Amino acid sequence: MNEKLRILIVSHGHPTLSLGGAEIASHNLHRGLNALPNVESVYLARVGHPVPRHAASALMSLRLAEDELLFHADDYDHFFLSNGDTKTISRDLLRFARDLRPHVIHFHHVLGIGLEALYALREAFPDAAILVTFHEYLPICHNHGQMVKRPSGQLCETASPVACHGCFPDIPVSRFLKREQFTRGMLGLADAFVSPSRFLADRYTAWGIEKDKLCVIENGIAVEAAAPARALQGPNPRRSRFAYFGQMTPFKGVDVLVDAVSRIPKELWGEDSSLMIFGGNLERQPIEFQERMNKLIADAGPRVRFYGAYQNAEVPRLMRSVDWVVLPSVWWENSPVVIQEALLHCRPMISSDIGGMAEKVRDGKDGLHFRAGSSQDLADRIAEALSNNQIWDRLRASMRQPADHLGCAREHVKLYRGLLRRKLDAATTKTPTLLSHAL
Repeated sequence: MNEKLRILIVSHGHPTLSLGGAEIASHNLHRGLNALPNVESVYLARVGHPVPRHAASALMSLRLAEDELLFHADDYDHFFLSNGDTKTISRDLLRFARDLRPHVIHFHHVLGIGLEALYALREAFPDAAILVTFHEYLPICHNHGQMVKRPSGQLCETASPVACHGCFPDIPVSRFLKREQFTRGMLGLADAFVSPSRFLADRYTAWGIEKDKLCVIENGIAVEAAAPARALQGPNPRRSRFAYFGQMTPFKGVDVLVDAVSRIPKELWGEDSSLMIFGGNLERQPIEFQERMNKLIADAGPRVRFYGAYQNAEVPRLMRSVDWVVLPSVWWENSPVVIQEALLHCRPMISSDIGGMAEKVRDGKDGLHFRAGSSQDLADRIAEALSNNQIWDRLRASMRQPADHLGCAREHVKLYRGLLRRKLDAATTKTPTLLSHAL
């Protein structure tokens, strides 16, 4: 293909409005693609309540960059990942896409915008390469895509309509079967799938996604200067500042972390140690979780410090005051962006030993593993870190570099062009057969 490669990136949110890992990953890819020669990327992000639609059209700009637009969608069925407002998709989304004439359409989520958008774009652009990047297990699991059983919190090894009914007794098995058939059928319209971790890719192939249509490409971040290590002071300085970055949800295991900090003996914790929490939204969580967290926080006392929500651009500054980054998630995370940020700034990690976290954080090289969900095992790892500064020095020396967003973009372009070549080859081999029948 000699002409400029035109790519439409579709995200479920814009990072300036919704700060999540998938939003950051998709936007970093968009930026990386536009930095490459002969490539043009346009970023379309879904927006909804509480942001109002400005006019009759669902397309909005909100003074974003020229190559970034918002698509307002509120009529969303979370169970079926479905957008009921197909009229707006046909009128506004397709009109916009036809003006762009993309060679590649890359969904980084259907959350909010719906699988109907994928269907409509497939029908309108039969020759385009359509891809979907999986960021968690939402098509497989109705429990926020976490594959965690309700109410026990146990990890779900294999999803099925019967198993899903066990988590949601009020939803019939037949309805879960219908959900599975609908999501698989719609996803089957895509030409390829991308997973940022091998673990997540394996989960999707076990669910039924064709293995040869799934490619593992790590999310990339903009590689910049690393924040310097925190300056140590005093007669016996220690690497004693532990940080949590992320939302305060039950799945993220922040309760496990606060509990672990309370378990460390007072003489070992000392006056110089602290757990620094960067994040928020506890008030939006279930009441039972809020009550549990409030009790744990009260028990921990001054050991825990809260710094509130943050913007991604603030991370380098925040990392200056941090020694360790803790990832206590109790679900099979895919590729948390905080891992890439900790690698960039050379902050050793203490991580749950499951899923994408165990894959990305090499035990004994990038950080330390602890048994997921175990406050005591996490407390033991923190105590180990507090007892011996040499562990921090050794890990910092062996940490790998994160994936660069430019390298990530190049890998994607290679995949895009390969898909387009295969589609072109398939079309040219099919044409003579059609002609012979016509003759």
